[in-house]
Amino acid sequence: MNTQEEEVFKGRIDLGLWLKLGRFVRPYRRELIGLLILAGFVAGIDVALPILSGRVIAGVQQGGGVADLWRFGAGYAAAFFMLAICIFLFILFAGRITIGVSADIRQAAFVKLQSLQFAYFDKRNVGWLMARLTSDCNSLSRVFAWGLLDVTWGSIVMFAMAVAMFILNWQLALVVCTIAPVLFAVSWWFQIRILRTSRAIKKTNSLLTGAFNEGIQGVRTTRSLGREEANLEEFSKLTSEMYRQTLRSATLSAVFIPLVSAICSVGIGLALWRGGVDVIGGMELALLITFLGYAGNIPGPAQELANAITMIQNAGASAERVQGLLDEPVTIRDADDAAAMNQQGFNRIETITFENVSFGYTPETLVLRDFSLTVRAGQTIALVGATGGGKTTIVSLVWRFYEPTSGRILINGVDYRELPLAWLQGSLGMVLQQPHLFSGTVRENIRYGRLSASDEEIEQAARLTNAHGFIDRLEKRYDAEVGEGGNRLSTGQKQLVALARAVIADPKIFVMDEATSSVDTQAERDIQSAVEHVLAGRIGFVIAHRLSTIRRADVILVIDQGRVVEQGDHHSLINARGRYYELYTNQFVHEREEELMHGV
Repeated sequence: MNTQEEEVFKGRIDLGLWLKLGRFVRPYRRELIGLLILAGFVAGIDVALPILSGRVIAGVQQGGGVADLWRFGAGYAAAFFMLAICIFLFILFAGRITIGVSADIRQAAFVKLQSLQFAYFDKRNVGWLMARLTSDCNSLSRVFAWGLLDVTWGSIVMFAMAVAMFILNWQLALVVCTIAPVLFAVSWWFQIRILRTSRAIKKTNSLLTGAFNEGIQGVRTTRSLGREEANLEEFSKLTSEMYRQTLRSATLSAVFIPLVSAICSVGIGLALWRGGVDVIGGMELALLITFLGYAGNIPGPAQELANAITMIQNAGASAERVQGLLDEPVTIRDADDAAAMNQQGFNRIETITFENVSFGYTPETLVLRDFSLTVRAGQTIALVGATGGGKTTIVSLVWRFYEPTSGRILINGVDYRELPLAWLQGSLGMVLQQPHLFSGTVRENIRYGRLSASDEEIEQAARLTNAHGFIDRLEKRYDAEVGEGGNRLSTGQKQLVALARAVIADPKIFVMDEATSSVDTQAERDIQSAVEHVLAGRIGFVIAHRLSTIRRADVILVIDQGRVVEQGDHHSLINARGRYYELYTNQFVHEREEELMHGV
């Protein structure tokens, strides 16, 4: 089951948090101002209607004519016509704000994700992050439009009606206000529980999204191992938790909103009782009708306020989660003077030097210990050793996906933390054991390495990396669709396309990470031949499972538990008859056995 690192939520609604997120509304301030003006205008109409009703009653009591009734009727018609126009504008303005704010928050979050260090993604999977870019963004955009509208309209209407009631009859108004303490206490009690439940729902939704993502990506593994029932059981625990929390939230909302209306109705009942007594005592009936019109209309805006408060409370968790992502510190970034550095002399990378580098993904456990190495232009460095020994960590440090815990990495004698990050990572090309291709055509995937590349340059890169042969046999050649993640191509074909993509970027440093470990012998030969062309004149790092692929490397490092235990070229290490000799001969015997078995 998925477990993800969650932010620690605060136990209250944080006004400062909402003010931070308010910057996303500023581009739509015209629509927002229009929405608030319309809310005030509608509130004015709502306040005027009981006055019209009272005057109709007063006119009838005083023997007014039909003309007066027509005049009041026309007033009502005009008021409701204006309400219809306002509702149209509500939908128009609120829709623009909702769509715009949601799009802007998603873009800001996406930009943030692009800049975050890899350590952030080590603790969070794709589905967990997707929840922030989908449901959380939607919740926030609705609050900034409809939630703000309901709060503004409801607050103005309730305040104006309260003032009107005190002007009409302050004694009756005090009777109605007796419900205020109860209303406040009930709202506070529900606010805390709805907010707590909303956060639990958001957290469970993140885990559910992550479980969906892993379930889809790992469907072949699941079926091959017969894990369907076990996975379903784990997933059912998440869905049960989601059901329980959602039901609790729905129950709280279902009780809260009617309870607000019921408490308001108690106030109206008290006002009706007291007003009836006053009418018997001589108070004008029209005044009581007008007063009750205000008191009777209070549940409407009160309920809308309750709905808005519930919406804001539910979105509070989303606000904290999204702002938590946007506030995530970028620990790997340019130095203050990196952009101003003179890049003269860095058009070519002459040396990469590791000076006593140590690194750990967690402070407690070091993966690399006191590692030192100097690589010169044109050299290929092969890294071999047991899984988990630190080979991939070394190249990840070269990419500056991570930074050393201690020690330094120098490029041309300069600490690479002083160099622009975009320049450094733009100087790298890489092909992984499982290369990732994007949905689209073969041509688009190769061009991804350099978007300005022409069709001729794309074909040239494909020829250089031995990819042109299989591409030319595809039905649509370079315009053939590769499928999601390249699933319409074999592993070897994906490797060759990834190689062509890296070559067309013309990297200064090239990394091959177990690129031939999952392909057949012929594909391995094609890839190895292509790699020799690619590495010519460049600094190259090759992580290899099949040791036969790295015999021509200038330097071979045998890594064990984060330390270099042997170093040299293929022949010197074979002659030394140490760890590399043992690894190579064992693998050679194993490969020969496989060839003989295959031949039989």
